[in-house]
Amino acid sequence: MDLNLGRTNFGDPANTGKSLTREEAFNLFNDWVKNPRLQLHMLQIAHLMQCWAREKLNLPENEQWQWEMAGLLHDADWDQWPEQHCAKIIHWLEEKAIDPAIIRAIASHGPAHFGVEPVTEMDKMLYAFDELSGLTHAYALMRPGGYEGMDVKGVKKRLKEKGFAAGVNRDDIADACLRASLDIDELIAFIIPRQATISLPVA
Repeated sequence: MDLNLGRTNFGDPANTGKSLTREEAFNLFNDWVKNPRLQLHMLQIAHLMQCWAREKLNLPENEQWQWEMAGLLHDADWDQWPEQHCAKIIHWLEEKAIDPAIIRAIASHGPAHFGVEPVTEMDKMLYAFDELSGLTHAYALMRPGGYEGMDVKGVKKRLKEKGFAAGVNRDDIADACLRASLDIDELIAFIIPRQATISLPVA
């Protein structure tokens, strides 16, 4: 399936600073995404992005929300329209006059697939969290204690086992860490305790 977006410019610079409200973003999330596993993944990425923006960059709340929103909606179209993955959510956000930085982060979260290079810190961190978060959660699911007691060494061991969580792209993880100038141990150590706090709300 060819998901290359065929372009590298997104949105209108005149819309810089414009975001969906939290209610609007979650309405879209709930309307488009029905798969609980995908919902959880997107919530986990959203939380990691918000935590990074707050803890590492000391960004104000409105900018933290931009990072969180990029994480929340990065896979919004994958559940119902996998053949239009990224293109559909990007078009929707452009129609809503959303900040190009948010749209571009979503467009660049898989450069090998979408043909868009991660450039900004938001771009790079969304790319960095995406696959590694999934592998970390897969490891939690196989552990009797889940995230409790999980350590970096255990995650790295599973990362080296190509048969474990085989759908996780190890090359993307290595590439993302290189682009973000991050040591993988540091990234895993950041993910574990924060991701452990996220679960799907009880209906």
